[in-house]
Amino acid sequence: MTSPPMDTASAWDALDGVDLPRGYRVEITDGKITMTPQGESQWKVILKAAPQIERQLAGHGDILSDVMIDFPSSLYGYAPDLAIIAPGSERNSRGRYEWHSLEAVLEVVSKSNQDNDFSKKFRMYAECSIPVYVIIDPSAGSCTVYQHPTRTGTYRDDDVVPFGQDLVLPLEGREIVVRTDGFPVDDGDR
Repeated sequence: MTSPPMDTASAWDALDGVDLPRGYRVEITDGKITMTPQGESQWKVILKAAPQIERQLAGHGDILSDVMIDFPSSLYGYAPDLAIIAPGSERNSRGRYEWHSLEAVLEVVSKSNQDNDFSKKFRMYAECSIPVYVIIDPSAGSCTVYQHPTRTGTYRDDDVVPFGQDLVLPLEGREIVVRTDGFPVDDGDR
């Protein structure tokens, strides 16, 4: 997959040369840099989901966690909790993947970042045509799978999957199934 040229500077350029502390999630929304500590529930969901996805990708794509992705705006720089990279995708001249390389994004939300994950990321991911966006909410004990993005910043379809049921990620020409029965229900640790 070849990358179309980026017309704007990357939001991540603002952090070039900055030594970021470990254990913190760093993202840029509306041009503002946000650092939040990773919560226990978030970490446990990522730890349980990532190996399942990686095993099923079997070399046909890649999975990343908390890795900078370039979006077509100098005001937004996201590092999704889990990002599934399409097979054949290449890094840009900055050494990063771009938004059009993403087949799916999975974000684990907490009460402190719901506005960021539920509205701003939802809109950006849809406008960038990310085919599958999953919000995993440990406080609700469920995952919401959004599909069929529109250029107006919405998704046409959504499906709620309670923890304990299989989470099916419909990727290009294949499906990834994630067992959620081990996902923790948030008890307020974040």
